[in-house]
Amino acid sequence: MTDGQKTQITLLRQEGLGYTAVAKKTGLPKDTVKSFCRRNGLTGKLAEQGQDVETQDGQCRECGKPLQQTEGMKRRVFCCEECRVKWWREHPDRIKQKAVYSFGCACCGKEFTAYGNSRRKYCSHECYIKDRFKGGGADD
Repeated sequence: MTDGQKTQITLLRQEGLGYTAVAKKTGLPKDTVKSFCRRNGLTGKLAEQGQDVETQDGQCRECGKPLQQTEGMKRRVFCCEECRVKWWREHPDRIKQKAVYSFGCACCGKEFTAYGNSRRKYCSHECYIKDRFKGGGADD
């Protein structure tokens, strides 16, 4: 990608164009445009401002420490793993879990939910062992 294309992508995104429209105008693949925009903070409704909602002037979302961004890498939002985990635990409403399934346990009948596995049968490992091996483990 040339510097001219990078500039053109930035200008088109600031005008409010989507990834597909920008890709058509620049002659680049849509995924290339999307990756460039994500690396440079040109995503979503904030493409016009060029920055993330939660990150103000390169500061950690959780503690506010200054962040050092590396060119060509994904934009950092947290200063460390601890801040990232703490922030996500305090903001569970921001998680977009689309693959949450509800089941009834095949062993005990208890209702439970699971994320990401649409074929789960048991609420716990204990119920699996109990049902699968009729109450005893392999070491009994």
